[in-house]
This record gives sequence, structure tokens and C-alpha cells, in this order.
Amino acid sequence: MPAVVYDIDPTHSSAHFSVRHLMISNVKGEFTKVSGTVTFDADNPKASKVEATIDVNSLHTRDEQRDGHLKSADFFDTASFPEIKFVSTSVEPDGHHEYLVKGDMTLHGVTKEVALHVEGPNPEVKDPWGNTKTGAGATTKISRKEFGLTWNAPLETGGVMVGDEIKINLEVELTRRPA
Repeated sequence: MPAVVYDIDPTHSSAHFSVRHLMISNVKGEFTKVSGTVTFDADNPKASKVEATIDVNSLHTRDEQRDGHLKSADFFDTASFPEIKFVSTSVEPDGHHEYLVKGDMTLHGVTKEVALHVEGPNPEVKDPWGNTKTGAGATTKISRKEFGLTWNAPLETGGVMVGDEIKINLEVELTRRPA
């Protein structure tokens, strides 16, 4: 079976994140605008490729003031860096319908290699409009400091306001391009 090209469906895909706040709880948020393509070769997974873009201005944490601060120069600086990009460099099988996808992620003007632990793609289905769809999920962890996101505030009791480790969870729905 030849490689299949899918478009990420931005309406049914999202990138979620969580970070430690005040060293006592996790604050969660999401980016609601995710786009890109996935080329999947089931017979030769190493030939597969992922390219994705996240619109940083689509950030939503359920608090408008916090969203504004995260979009400011203290954090994402969306005026200068409006997108997060990921381009895979390798795809390796890592279990049944699971893959380790390594690639270059560019965030806040800094490019670093990250490894995504991917579940899927799921079996294809036809939607009510005749499109062939599949989906996948991915997780990773990054250090925000490694991407130049260093704003923080010390706490009176020790520690800092914002943790360094960011947990990322991606959920994508994919639409198969016609052959």
C-alpha cells in the first residue's frame, strides 16, 4: 500500500498543555488552531512525515487576563512569534499502532528536537460527507526555558510561580487527500 497523505482538520484538532502553577497545581490550556499534513506509510513507517503549525494566538486558558499575559513578550511574544512549527525528522514503530516521532519544533524563535509518543493512526472511517478520516494522539514534555520562555516570579515560601516542564497533548483528526 503506498503512502497516504492526510490534512490535519483544524476544526477537530487541538494542542493542550499543562504547567505547574505556584508549585501546587497544574494549569491547563489549549491552542485551538492546529494545521498541517501527515504522510503515513503503513508498510514503511520510517518514510512517514509530519508537518504541523499551531497558531499561538489561538491560545485559551479560560482566563482572558492570563491569556493576554501568555501572548505578551513575557512569554510567547505572539507579535514576533505567532506560530509554533513541528517538522518530523524520523518516525519509528514503538508498539502496536504506536510510534516515536522525532522532529524539530520551533517555538519562540528557538528550534529544538522533541520526541512525540504517538498513538494511531486509528482505522479509517468515512464521514457523512464521503471524506475518509482517521485520527491520532501524541504526547511529549518540553522545558520552556530551553525555548527562551524564562519569565517567572519567586514565591515567598520558596520555589517559583511557573514550572519549567510543559506537558503537551495533541489530538488530531486527519482527512485523507484524494489519490
